[in-house]
Amino acid sequence: MGRFLALFNGAADETDKTELTDQQQTEFLNAWASWAQANEKAIVDPGAPLNAKKRVTGRGVEDFTDALTAYSIVEADSHDEAVRIFSGHPHLGLFAGNSIAVLECPPLLS
Repeated sequence: MGRFLALFNGAADETDKTELTDQQQTEFLNAWASWAQANEKAIVDPGAPLNAKKRVTGRGVEDFTDALTAYSIVEADSHDEAVRIFSGHPHLGLFAGNSIAVLECPPLLS
């Protein structure tokens, strides 16, 4: 069984986000909860939003922004199976252009 990190990319700008109604937000959260319940056996970490971000480099630390909005971690028998877990995820329908990157996390060599 492999472990996979899903990174949620958001295509919305701040204006798009503020235009969501309370009902749309509630429907989205309910759809996310339904997705999580349907896939609960595969979910290792349901994840969380990715808000304040800092980048550490050899020159120091800086604030930054990007399109990453959240993460989740699942276990699956293959990369293709992990991708199928996220196909149809409610994040993909919230804003045009939203996407989910699914990355394999192989075990560390000892």
